[in-house]
Amino acid sequence: MAVETINAGEWLSRTSAFGPADVITLQHCIAGLQLSDVRQHANALRPAAEATNAPESLLTKVGICWHLLARQRDADYFLSRVRKDPLGLYYHGLVLLSQERYAEAEERFATAAASGYDAVECALQRAGAVRANGDVDAAEKMLREVAKNAASRAEYSYQVGCVWADRGDSLTAVEYFERAVDMDPHHSRALFWLASANALRGNDNEAVRLYEQSLSKPPFYLGAILNLGLLYEDCENYPSAALCFRRVLEFDPSNYRARLYLKDIEATDDMYYDEDSARNESRMKQLLARPVTDFELSVRSRNCLSAMDILTLGDLTEVNEQELLAGKNFGETSLHEIHEMLAAHGLAIGENLHKVSVREPVFETHLSPEEQAMMNKPVAELNVSVRARKCMVRLGIATIGQLVNRTGDELLSSRNFGVTSLNEIRQRLSEVGLSLRND
Repeated sequence: MAVETINAGEWLSRTSAFGPADVITLQHCIAGLQLSDVRQHANALRPAAEATNAPESLLTKVGICWHLLARQRDADYFLSRVRKDPLGLYYHGLVLLSQERYAEAEERFATAAASGYDAVECALQRAGAVRANGDVDAAEKMLREVAKNAASRAEYSYQVGCVWADRGDSLTAVEYFERAVDMDPHHSRALFWLASANALRGNDNEAVRLYEQSLSKPPFYLGAILNLGLLYEDCENYPSAALCFRRVLEFDPSNYRARLYLKDIEATDDMYYDEDSARNESRMKQLLARPVTDFELSVRSRNCLSAMDILTLGDLTEVNEQELLAGKNFGETSLHEIHEMLAAHGLAIGENLHKVSVREPVFETHLSPEEQAMMNKPVAELNVSVRARKCMVRLGIATIGQLVNRTGDELLSSRNFGVTSLNEIRQRLSEVGLSLRND
């Protein structure tokens, strides 16, 4: 639908009633180049809206402005005073949802419907509030009751997808979220869910596209902006990442995660990245990872190395000659053969003894079965952020046991792994009674 280009300030200053079509116009102003103008004039209208006798049309207008600008506390302040205006009542329900005040939101949507707002839309939002408050069965029942009139709406598909997601069927949930986006390409919450699902599966490019699409129209969800910034950072698009974090702080100056992430980005400005060194390091990692079976060795040497669980060239650089000679049937002839093989590739026995071994950690034998089970759990069960999880993947850390065998300094050695991620991991480990090595 084409929307006429307007002056946001003059338009907001009108005294006429504020309706659903005006919300669409306001969204286009904010999504375009007039975001600052809308914020400025919303502030200009504040004194009149704070008056005890402020008309509900003004309270609704100002409250919706702040809701679309992701200032939910301000939106709640004005919309909570609306008693009869259907639009104001409905949007106050959305504000309460964003504040996780689900029972109040359900009540507000019911009041909005009774006051004349779209009854089907209110029923869908009520179902969402009930589900978010923990009663999935009741929410599903409510959705079935309105299915006949609501099935053609994007919001219905979104709410049904949420029910499937809460029941643990993510594949069916994705189908419904995709259906919601097909019906409404700007359905922010469905796009957010799809973007998150793609990010978890490592489909970063698709996740970025979906997050960007979800932010093409207000209301702007700060979680989407924050996650998009983290994905930009993972792609080493630092200017865009910093812009996202600054935008979050613009909307919410108290957001500590955005502030810490921005500090991590700014800290990289002083870092020098040597591409040649990085390429050489990558080549060396590939060489050290090559299995010893790739090289011409005698059968005796191969069998001895296999018996000692020495499988790669890197393993040979992490043992000394005495350890090799201590192996059964491993003599001076085999030692000389190994020396020649390593020297041909610029390596030597034991040259990496001083480095931390990246082999599978060996746990204490006195661990109970329950403790062993905890050590074997995937790190994903710690429920850390996308950034921290991807940094651990880069370091080859797949289980909690592998994680607790690392020190904080080892984790910080990974590119993009900052103090914020380290503190997050320490907190998650402490919640299950564990800690990093040497902590």
